[in-house]
Amino acid sequence: MEHFEQDHDQSRRLARTSRKVRRRRRTVIFILILAAFVAAGYFAVQAISPMLDFNTAKDYPGPGGPEVVYTLPEGASARTVASELVAKKVVASENAFLNALKAANGESALLPGVYPLKEEMKAADAVSVLLAASQQKVHYAPIKQNLRQGEVFDALAAATDIPVAEFTALAKDPAAFGLPATAPSLEGYLAPGQYQFAIDLTAKEILSQMVQKTKEELVKAGVTDAKEQYRVLTIASIIEAEGNEANYAKISGAIENRLKNTSAETRGLLQSDATVAYGLGLKTYNISNTQKLDKKNKYNTFANPGLPIGPIGSPTNAAIVAAAKPEANNYYYWVTVNLDTGETLYATTFAQHEQNVTKYQAWCKANAGKCQ
Repeated sequence: MEHFEQDHDQSRRLARTSRKVRRRRRTVIFILILAAFVAAGYFAVQAISPMLDFNTAKDYPGPGGPEVVYTLPEGASARTVASELVAKKVVASENAFLNALKAANGESALLPGVYPLKEEMKAADAVSVLLAASQQKVHYAPIKQNLRQGEVFDALAAATDIPVAEFTALAKDPAAFGLPATAPSLEGYLAPGQYQFAIDLTAKEILSQMVQKTKEELVKAGVTDAKEQYRVLTIASIIEAEGNEANYAKISGAIENRLKNTSAETRGLLQSDATVAYGLGLKTYNISNTQKLDKKNKYNTFANPGLPIGPIGSPTNAAIVAAAKPEANNYYYWVTVNLDTGETLYATTFAQHEQNVTKYQAWCKANAGKCQ
């Protein structure tokens, strides 16, 4: 009996051992199968990754198609530039551009300015164009929006060391730059932007570039006739002075209502404080009744119907587009009631407008010194 029990115990131990062995074998087999799948997946990814752009940055073969004028903002990072170029379809991917920039040791050499690029360029070619400015001597001239002609000349003189007098003298002959005979100066045609002028450019060549840029923006906005370009540019400069980008189209629509509906209570008068101030050589929000009655001021749109004799500043492309394509509305009046946020209220009647003006006056009272 004792011998039988020993055999029985031994059989049970052997059975348990056998089960453990089988489990270990199954585990080993499972691990081997899993490893085989992982290895197969890895090699499959390596085989197709070039097609899926995992390991290589997508790039255009070049040389590129239609021209793209790209403005590189001041202080922009390489990643920001890459993103903007992809959005404009200049380069195929951010990584292709960043890799090419790194290869050219140009990560810290990007300069703000306006660059002539093309759609679907090879990334390395785009980098070459952007870095060219850092390899030659140029004058960097940042020209802000809504500057008046004299302020633009001051900025150009500071950037180029060309005397203001040279720019001023050239502006007295706007016809030499292809402007309409009615234009009294280059006002409005000196496009804002981040410029890089070759160091050997003359004052006339610099002004010609700026005027040409404005003309190109007008054409892109669908305005090709020279007289109509002048009209649109004049409206765009008023829009730029009277509001912010969020309000450009609405203000443009209200201006068109005033110009076209001469039988309305506005009687074809724009009644723009900004134009009166320009004619007076001032920058102010406060125009007196005496100043509003002065018909001798050719920019006085309270006393003289229609548009002033010309633009009153350098408008942005957004303002030009809004002037060319005004929003259809029923407004005749507008007033910015918060000069910090640009909040603007609109009205169809003068009575409604007076209520909005009261809100502006209340804001000015609460923010002393901001409505001068």
